[in-house]
Amino acid sequence: MSRNITIFIAGDSTAATKQPDKKPETGWGERLPDFFTDQVEVDNRAINGRSSKSFINEGRLQQVAEAIREGDYLFVQFGHNDEKPNEDLHTEPDTTYKSYLTQYIEVARKAGAYPVLLNSIHRRAFDEEGRIKDSHGSYPPAVRELAAELSVPFIDMTERSRGLLEKTGAEPSKDFFLWLKPGETPNYPNGLEDNTHFSEQGAKEMARLVVEGIKELQLQPLASLVK
Repeated sequence: MSRNITIFIAGDSTAATKQPDKKPETGWGERLPDFFTDQVEVDNRAINGRSSKSFINEGRLQQVAEAIREGDYLFVQFGHNDEKPNEDLHTEPDTTYKSYLTQYIEVARKAGAYPVLLNSIHRRAFDEEGRIKDSHGSYPPAVRELAAELSVPFIDMTERSRGLLEKTGAEPSKDFFLWLKPGETPNYPNGLEDNTHFSEQGAKEMARLVVEGIKELQLQPLASLVK
């Protein structure tokens, strides 16, 4: 192989690399390199609080377009913030959400790179029967539909995370999220109960689910470079 393959990640806080003052919060994109040989690099452009719309409007997709090269991958995962009513963030699942996501696909393909769509990871919200409650509505199926319409590889992180969380259980799955006791870490002296963002352990488990998807889809040559 003449050069390393780069996986670019466009996404929100669930994937983003965290600054030291936010630790131990960890995005799954931070842990993705753990699973690959040194022939794969991860360029994590995901950033807290962004939607498929605001990421583009801030010029971040254009920056990806300038950096991505033939044979690279662009992993795209938005939804958490597209759901919000804020005009700068909000998209509608069946129309504007799909339209913005299509722009990411076009950027990758224009460069001779490979787009991969991922839908949102479930929040840790269990019902009384120990099942995960859906909090993302029509956004996850919209990604699945768009992937089918445009023949884009799709990793169903909504269903994969549901399976992991339900198998783990309501109490034990707190370890995957930012559940901190008062005094446990200087960044959160009063403690925290966050069911959306991940601990380092949780980020690694979510990255593992992404890698399982890569292998099942047989995304070559990427799948052959998994450790």
